[in-house]
Parts: sequence; C-alpha cells; structure tokens
Amino acid sequence: MQRKSVTIVGVGLIGASLGLALRRRDAQLEVVGVGRRASRLREAEAIGAVTRWTTDLAAGVPEADLVIVSSPVGLVAEHAVESLRAAPPDAVVTDAGSVKRTIVADVRRAAGPLARRFVGGHPIAGGERNGPGAARPDLFTDRLVVLTPGATTEARAIERVESLWRSVGAATTRMSAAAHDKILAATSHMPHVVAAALAAATRADDLPFTGSGWADTTRIAAGDAELWTEILTRNGEHALKALDKFAKVLANFRSALEQNDAPRLTRLLEAGKTHRDALGS
Repeated sequence: MQRKSVTIVGVGLIGASLGLALRRRDAQLEVVGVGRRASRLREAEAIGAVTRWTTDLAAGVPEADLVIVSSPVGLVAEHAVESLRAAPPDAVVTDAGSVKRTIVADVRRAAGPLARRFVGGHPIAGGERNGPGAARPDLFTDRLVVLTPGATTEARAIERVESLWRSVGAATTRMSAAAHDKILAATSHMPHVVAAALAAATRADDLPFTGSGWADTTRIAAGDAELWTEILTRNGEHALKALDKFAKVLANFRSALEQNDAPRLTRLLEAGKTHRDALGS
C-alpha cells in the first residue's frame, strides 16, 4: 500500500496491534493515534504503535488517507462519521467492530454520500486482555478479516482496505453485514456467553481444583464485561438464536446422562470432536 499517513482511532489491543504491524513493515510510516485517554495514547506511543497522538479526533485525521476506527462498538459509527467529515475527500475509513449491521446502517444514515468511502470491517483476532500493553505486531498474521461493504461502497475503498489487512498478514473475505452478524453470533458471541456462564457456575471454593480444561474453556470470560454487553445487545437477535441452538445440544447431553445412555453420549461427544478436529490446531 502507498500511504502518506494512517490514523487509528482507539489504541486498545486491536488498534495498537495494527499500528505495530504497520510500522514493522514500514518504519517511516506516520501512524496517528486518537483516543479519549492521554495515558493510553502515551503508552501506545511508547511501544511504537503510533508516531504521534491526539485526543481530538478532528485534529487527528486531516492528513490521513486511511482511517481505522477501533473504538468500542457503541462509538464506532459516531467516530467513523466524524472521520469521514474531517478527513481529506479521498480518504477511506474502515472499522474493526465485531457487530456490523448497526454500525453500517448508522454510518450510512448519518454520513449520507460520504458513506461511499466507508468499508465495514472485522478482524477475527483478539484476546481477553485489552490495551496497548497487550498489543503484538503478529496479531493478524494468518487471521481472517471480514469486510462488509454496501452496494454503494466505492470499489477503490474496498481494495484499499483489503490491501491494508493483507499487508499485515491477514486474509480477507467479503459478505453482507447481516450475514456477518449471524455467523459471528455462533462463532464468537455465543461462545463468550458460554464461557462466562461456566465460569460463573463454578463455586469459588472449587477454583483451586480447576485444571487446564477449565482455564482454556473460560479464558475469554476474562474479557471486558461492558464491552461484551454492548456487543451482545447490538446482536441480540442472532445471539439468542445461537444460544437456543446450543441449549438444544446441551439438553441432549443432559437427557443422555439422565438415561445413562452411553452410546448416545458418545455420539454427541464425537460430533463435537469432529467439528473441533476439522478446524485443526
């Protein structure tokens, strides 16, 4: 990619990792960090994720030809629209939010014709820790980034965002925002609920007896509760359907145990093993 300046709005795990990855490929690249907390922005600068920073979004994008909004999902649309209005007329804006329908619709409604330069995006990468201190430059290597352009999105904008993510080692795919939210409800949002439920259902007195299985299964439950509340409520319809499907499978396990039906229990366990094995390591 040929870039003069990139602005990253939100320098948490995703934003700071992207800054590190971009600057590892091009140490001369200017990466401007924008955020609400100066302390976090200073931390991002200290680790080399951004070259300069500001708490004023309008002041952080006038020279950018590419803006990546990695704010909490409830702020993404607002920050994307503000970026479209303040950035140069040929600048492209994308985001990293894990819920796409509401973000894409809100940007289209508020930005009007400017929304042609907005490309919804979601890198399927992350972790339970947040903030610049958790960032790493290889976070997106061999990961998938879903792009959700609309019918009026400029082709050159899509291509620039695809080039951005491929330059840091990720693969990209395109789909509608609705399709994205349906799939991610099953593969990301529902698993977080399940992990949180398992962690909450374990008595505090029993925690010293947990092993790697419990730790691995509940790892993502350590994620920010407010962040996940916003994600789940913004994708409630699909999250509920995913949970209903999970509840049916769980009910089958319960029924097999109640009836002491070992063959049925084996079939259920094998079904899970088959799907997990298909993913590889």
